[in-house]
Amino acid sequence: MTSGPGTLLVWLYGVMVVGAVSRSVFQIATDFGKAPLAYTLSAVAGVVYGFITYSLVRGGDTARKAALVCCAAELVGVLAVGTWTLVEPSAFADSTVWSDYGMEYLFIPVLLPVSALFWLRRARSATR
Repeated sequence: MTSGPGTLLVWLYGVMVVGAVSRSVFQIATDFGKAPLAYTLSAVAGVVYGFITYSLVRGGDTARKAALVCCAAELVGVLAVGTWTLVEPSAFADSTVWSDYGMEYLFIPVLLPVSALFWLRRARSATR
């Protein structure tokens, strides 16, 4: 799963792991009381990105299925949090990785799971 477009997906997910985890660790360590929900959601995003990266690198049918499930869950999370931050901005004292559909991250958080889902489904049909 790490050839062709898979290489780019692994690289982008790896970058998102570093971005989300470092952001959340810093925010939780320095000012957790300011926005615990936002900082916890950023940490969750980092864990999800890490698991997807691991699954893509590991390869195999089981890992591909796990990556599919996690990418779908990620997309649901991005859409839910993105919509929530637009509809009720006062619910978050600070932004998350998924706020405004990932606008602070060039919308990569919403584009990445869509691309990964498409590629993982296509990679499955190519191996059959």
